[in-house]
Amino acid sequence: MKILLHVCCAPCSIYPIKVLKKKEMDIVGFFFRHNIHPFTECIKRENTLKKYADDIDLKVIYQKDYNIENFIQSVVFREQKRCRSCYYARLIASAKIAKKGKFDGFTSTLLYSKFQNHELIYDIGKSIEKKYGIKFIYKDFRMGWEKGIKESKKLSMYRQQYCGCIYSEKQRYFKG
Repeated sequence: MKILLHVCCAPCSIYPIKVLKKKEMDIVGFFFRHNIHPFTECIKRENTLKKYADDIDLKVIYQKDYNIENFIQSVVFREQKRCRSCYYARLIASAKIAKKGKFDGFTSTLLYSKFQNHELIYDIGKSIEKKYGIKFIYKDFRMGWEKGIKESKKLSMYRQQYCGCIYSEKQRYFKG
């Protein structure tokens, strides 16, 4: 199977890539960057992924632009439900690329994180599958959480401290 893997960052991709490769899937990564704030954080994550992808011989599609304004506009006044909008943006972009590239399906490293809403990701992925006719592959990668963390530290990867958006950055660092 040829799979497009939405990759939020290199550390979160380690375990899912290993699992998918064990299933003999042909994987291509896709780095979505419109939600990551600030831009310097986006570049750190992208550069870390580029190095890791080179090290493991993984082809990755990288977005060329940085439309943070669109992300912010999509969540303003809906900040408490921002993840829904963000999941949808990342998964719909992945599905469109997968469909255009004649992939057999798409999935996401979001499914690796114990901090993400798997039920919501699943529901959004399945609705996109129906709408676009490209299979959403749900796999709960959370059981590899600790393995991925240990491996990323062993590889001295840059490890971000928040999900990516301006709101999650505030949640992580502002203690007021």
